Amino acid sequence: MAALGTQALSLLSSHPQRSLTKGLSSPSSSCAIPSFSGLRGGSKAKTVNVHQPCSSKGCVVTPVAALEEGDEELAVVSRRGVLAASTAALSLGVLMGGSDGSDAALADETISSWEQVVLPVDPGVVLLDMAFVPDQPDRGFLLGTRQTLLETKDAGRSWSPRSIPSAEDEDFNYRFNSISFQGQEGWIIGKPAILLHTSNGGESWERIPLSIRLPGNPITIRGTGPDSAEMVTDEGAIYVTSNKGYNWKAAVEETVSATLNRTVSSGISGASYYTGTLNTVNRSPAGDYVAVVSRGNFFLTWEPGQPYWQPHNRTSARRIQNMGWRADGGLWLVVRGGGLYVSKGTGVTEDFEEQKIPSRGFGILDVGYRSKDEAWAAGGSGILLRTTDGGKSWIRDKVADKIAANLYSVKFIDNKGFVLGNDGVLLRYLG
Repeated sequence: MAALGTQALSLLSSHPQRSLTKGLSSPSSSCAIPSFSGLRGGSKAKTVNVHQPCSSKGCVVTPVAALEEGDEELAVVSRRGVLAASTAALSLGVLMGGSDGSDAALADETISSWEQVVLPVDPGVVLLDMAFVPDQPDRGFLLGTRQTLLETKDAGRSWSPRSIPSAEDEDFNYRFNSISFQGQEGWIIGKPAILLHTSNGGESWERIPLSIRLPGNPITIRGTGPDSAEMVTDEGAIYVTSNKGYNWKAAVEETVSATLNRTVSSGISGASYYTGTLNTVNRSPAGDYVAVVSRGNFFLTWEPGQPYWQPHNRTSARRIQNMGWRADGGLWLVVRGGGLYVSKGTGVTEDFEEQKIPSRGFGILDVGYRSKDEAWAAGGSGILLRTTDGGKSWIRDKVADKIAANLYSVKFIDNKGFVLGNDGVLLRYLG
């Protein structure tokens, strides 16, 4: 098997005279991951302006508590107004309910930390990722299925649809999976394989054509510095660029399936004759990765400098749903059926302990940390749970009880927080 860096592959539309490939074996006969060069600036790369369609509907931010059946109009209710009303209710409760303030406590339980943002999207759209422009903290982009791309200029209170003509020239209906910004420079990847790049905060996007020989579909991308990014595919290929995508270098020597099938005596349950893909991939601020395979029977980790992904046995008899990094550098792990585990200590380990979480049997799909002590867990049937003591105890927030949607992702970006779900459901954190 060829080693990393000894092969070169043009993943951008193939011109033989421009390709660096010489004597490259067919992808079906080798699982080695080649490096490749981008032909940016040539006739195959397009820079396009992003058009903003006109919408008469607009976007209304409405607290979820106001979404009662039979309402014909939805009003915009400010958080200050909610707090003022609840303060009055508390005062009245103390006057009428006695000095213990028991009625006031009941009123306080109706206040939630989240509100729903009504989006201009079709029913059935699943929201997948979002990012904000660091140089313009109120400006951000929201991605999803059905080629969904929305933009906000008010920190997520309202969103407008955007379109990229170069992604609409073909008959594909792209699923935009991941977006990342470093300064004014941004990246978007999707499925079928598509890669977009901007250097002006999203005003215009340049499409970088990808070849069908890319091992797998891109599932996550992260801007890592000026002109630099890191891209991962669902087959475990990791690519890095340091010159705005002109050249990409493979960071691992082979795909996950090649690694597992080569080490069949590794003792990892379910790893032998592996033919699946990665279901979820999460990156730590230090550049370490944790990934869950599609069947959920084991997980993998990778640290910069390692030539291969490292497989690990799961800690529970139930299959893994998702994994990620805590704010203190440790790992969290959720299993099917609503179980939550956290690793002992920081870094990569197989030593986990279960936390008691009132999931009521609904699957937990993601956990997001606002700080080392405060975290939110989201999942099926609109379940939303909160801890403020590092996971020792969890309470349920009833904000999404009347929303018939699964909540797939929890994002805390600087001082902003969001929960992304299916059917275009977006919750915004009020603090």
